[in-house]
Amino acid sequence: MSTPISKADTPWRALDVYGVSRLIGSASVRWWLSGGAALDRWVGRAIRPRTNIDVSVIAADLVALLSVLPSGFSAWAPGEGEDDVVPLAEVSPDTDPQPLLVRDDADGSWVLQINVEDGTDRAWVYKRDPRLQLPWERAVLDLDGVPTGAPEVQLVWKALRPRPEDELDKDAVVAVLPDDVRSWYERAILSIHPHSTWSIHVRSPFAPAKASWNRKHPQRETP
Repeated sequence: MSTPISKADTPWRALDVYGVSRLIGSASVRWWLSGGAALDRWVGRAIRPRTNIDVSVIAADLVALLSVLPSGFSAWAPGEGEDDVVPLAEVSPDTDPQPLLVRDDADGSWVLQINVEDGTDRAWVYKRDPRLQLPWERAVLDLDGVPTGAPEVQLVWKALRPRPEDELDKDAVVAVLPDDVRSWYERAILSIHPHSTWSIHVRSPFAPAKASWNRKHPQRETP
């Protein structure tokens, strides 16, 4: 077995979106841009600087996705230590090794993160709570030929433990979500992550325009 390495000791030189497509675009299985990169692409601009770039795939399709990695690129999985990673080939197939990191071995840098999500033939399924589902055509959008995770889905992932920088993502995206999409997102975090700091703003009637029900049914002014 290889000696685990610290993922922090390997620098990130993240691919851009089209670099990702060139790297794994030949895969015969569904994959999609996810995380902050998906939000940037949907909004049409870089919301904030990002160190890495993520894609997602369902567990059943992971092997097929990795099989298209060119020679010179390797997949690494979390090791036993908090910051350790080991070659994926050395991880037991009975585990859920994620997120995976793809390394450009010649360059000695991480170029891509792969998140393993859940889904059926018909729908994306939220890994943390299978009650939350979306048909694939709504969960993964085709944006100029690049499969991209829907913004409402990315926000639900971030809602569990939002970091300060995630607030920038939320504010930029929620402001331009179509009403029906915003309503789905609000219902999702209220039912799945009711204790999230983001759900407080949705449920509060004292935060005008932050909850769809509040916009659709404004309080009348007292004569």
